[in-house]
Amino acid sequence: SPARTQRGGVKQFLLIQTAFLGDAVLVTSILEKLHMHYPEAAIDLVVRKGNDGLFTAHPFLRKLHVWDKREGKTRSLFKLIGTLREQRYDHVINAQRFFSTGLMTAFSGGKETIGYNKNPLSFLFSRKVKHNIPEPKALRENPAKSDAPIIHEVDRLNDLIAHLTDASRSLPKLYPTAEDRAAVDHLIILSSDRLIPYITIAPASVWFTKQWPAEKWIELIKTLPAQYRVLLIGAPGDIPLCERISREAGRGEVLAGKLALLGTAALMEGAAMNYVNDSAPLHIASAMNAPVTAVFCSTVPAFGFGPLNANGRIVERGQPLYCRPCGLHGFKACPEGHFNCAWEVEVENA
Repeated sequence: SPARTQRGGVKQFLLIQTAFLGDAVLVTSILEKLHMHYPEAAIDLVVRKGNDGLFTAHPFLRKLHVWDKREGKTRSLFKLIGTLREQRYDHVINAQRFFSTGLMTAFSGGKETIGYNKNPLSFLFSRKVKHNIPEPKALRENPAKSDAPIIHEVDRLNDLIAHLTDASRSLPKLYPTAEDRAAVDHLIILSSDRLIPYITIAPASVWFTKQWPAEKWIELIKTLPAQYRVLLIGAPGDIPLCERISREAGRGEVLAGKLALLGTAALMEGAAMNYVNDSAPLHIASAMNAPVTAVFCSTVPAFGFGPLNANGRIVERGQPLYCRPCGLHGFKACPEGHFNCAWEVEVENA
């Protein structure tokens, strides 16, 4: 059986992704693909503290390793490496380009260690994979490149395991529990037999230049059909922004901070539409095959982080801008001071 090692035991995989929430969602595409090709194999995953809530009772995971950097980043890293070495994994797959995960991979004791060539410790990996992503400067200087076929992040992730599986694209998927779905029902069902159609809006982002301004969200809400409830979602830290938008729009229920990550996923799955930035909620929508409209400000779809399903839409500035994209991840403030990549995204196009 391909799911078994030469020693006759069950094949063991370790997947590493300790970056932001959206990255943790997208890496589930690898979980799906590995399980499809190796249904008997044991698959473990390393994530950062805070993203572990995505994987509660995940059906394909044997073990979830959580790297809690608050315990002391270096000390907790080496403690985790020691735990990983004890397992003697057959394949260790690093989905990141960071030094810390390179260290985790190189010293994991895995029989095969796989990672991107841009990882600073890739010379220690047994298999290096090219990481193909457009450079912001190249897209600014030649906007026509943005119209070229897009290599999505899930395709780059699949490159890590294509030699173990095949070249076909596998999509991310999340698995809300019955408790998560019950929590959603408790919040949105007004009576035992009546559910009012709703739209969700996730207005926040870790990066300022990825976030459509509050004034734009307010304007959008005022245009939405009256028969839909408007639910504002996000993390506890997003509550003040959601409250401001709801207050100034004269409409909108603030659910930010009231649901676990998988509860939010279940809520988005049932929405008539989910409005998001180029941020984690976009990828949660894709993983739930939920309808989504994604507003791109400083970043561009050509980077490969757009919607994955046919029910996904992209809204962005109509014409090229000399400074867009200013970077791959976004900034705490607009480097040019005008933020026209966001202000000039028209609400009527959403």
